[in-house]
Amino acid sequence: MSDGLTGRKIVAGLFVSLDGVVEAPERWHFPYLSEEMGAAVGSMYAEADTLLLGRATYEAFAAVWPRRTGELADAINGIGKVVASTTLTRLGWSDSTLIEGELVAAVKELKERPGGTITIAGSISLVRTLLAAGLLDELRLLVHPLVVGTGRRLFPDGTAPVPLKLVRSAAFATGVLDLTYRPA
Repeated sequence: MSDGLTGRKIVAGLFVSLDGVVEAPERWHFPYLSEEMGAAVGSMYAEADTLLLGRATYEAFAAVWPRRTGELADAINGIGKVVASTTLTRLGWSDSTLIEGELVAAVKELKERPGGTITIAGSISLVRTLLAAGLLDELRLLVHPLVVGTGRRLFPDGTAPVPLKLVRSAAFATGVLDLTYRPA
């Protein structure tokens, strides 16, 4: 974990169902969207100066956010975006750069550069990789009170144990739990 003197903090934020599904939240998340959740999500972007994204999340965000306006859209569009992809060669969204070279080494280098918090939105494979590599400082889960039943889970069968400690929690009126974990 970063101490503020030796590098930047990397914080991942994910919408998750009670059965651990993190895939395609646009299909099940919106009934739980509230002012409380908007403030929680907005605070993640307000604290960050870099948005780290995997290819699929980058493509989904780049298709939507550049055409949106408002406080959250301004925050997302105005932040520097770093994209982890082995297949993309060009990035069309403003202030976006592609990670070159091996992912873990590149993220370690990014983390050591001067700057503020690096936020990861979605990007399931990226979160798994950085958590396993010990590069994730916080894992923020917005746990929705529903069972989705199918879809990619944050921690699939066979995932190696990763001890975490709960450092913050809040319950929203919609039943969503806002949980922040750090490596134990």
